[in-house]
Amino acid sequence: MTKTAIAQANAPVQTTQRSLRGIAFYQTRVDLSHPQTLVTIGLANNAPQANSAERTYGDEPFPQMVRRLQAAVVANGTFFNTAAAHREVMGNMVAGGRFLRYRAWERRGTTLSLRQNNQPEMITPNLEERSREWSQYWFSITCGPRLVTNGRVSVTAESVRAEGFTTAHLVNPQTPAARSAIGFSQDGKQLLMVTFIDTVSLQGAAEVMRDIGAYQAMNLDGGASVALASLGSVLYPAGRNLTNVIAVYDTTNAAPAALQDAWRQFQQGEFRPELP
Repeated sequence: MTKTAIAQANAPVQTTQRSLRGIAFYQTRVDLSHPQTLVTIGLANNAPQANSAERTYGDEPFPQMVRRLQAAVVANGTFFNTAAAHREVMGNMVAGGRFLRYRAWERRGTTLSLRQNNQPEMITPNLEERSREWSQYWFSITCGPRLVTNGRVSVTAESVRAEGFTTAHLVNPQTPAARSAIGFSQDGKQLLMVTFIDTVSLQGAAEVMRDIGAYQAMNLDGGASVALASLGSVLYPAGRNLTNVIAVYDTTNAAPAALQDAWRQFQQGEFRPELP
């Protein structure tokens, strides 16, 4: 195992380069309990809503998004339709305490959400009977498939199909590909984001996520969409323009004032996301 420091050792957001099971990757640990940790979604071209079948705001080069967002860490987010002109994103999406996309019938995939005080939650609707309380979310992104459930590797060909995925590189958990993943620790205090430098299967990605301490974890977008920047430096360049990214702010890279104000209001219960 190797580990190379990239961020300050005591920072709430730390990115390191590691190797486990012969697989090289960048690992980002986010201290969700730190008062200045703020997780959000950045959209291409600073769009007010995520791309949908009805309206699109296009895509954007990853380095341009990194420069604009000025976050401690910026990483690729969820799937989007690269074949269609609208570049529609997958799943329902909440950021800054407001909906960026919502479809009442959406059940495909797995959803990672953050509630008040950055309390994380992960739900796979087609595999478990749990309701999603959208009004309680500050942040929510849907991708998948689920990799780790309650500390155990849970990805199988059957579970992937049950989530609603049909593409070959997802249906076969043993197929290697460029991948990224996200999850959180059992105590809910650490958000764990991994950008794989080496190609890896879903099974391998799940084992790595479990080994680094993820109690719940899911796959994020992969292939040419995989991207990572730390402290403004691109560590893993995207192979295409992106429509959405996950951005994390901390003490050294503070969130914009408007986003900080929205977070304070959300914490105090002054507003909650309302269904469109």
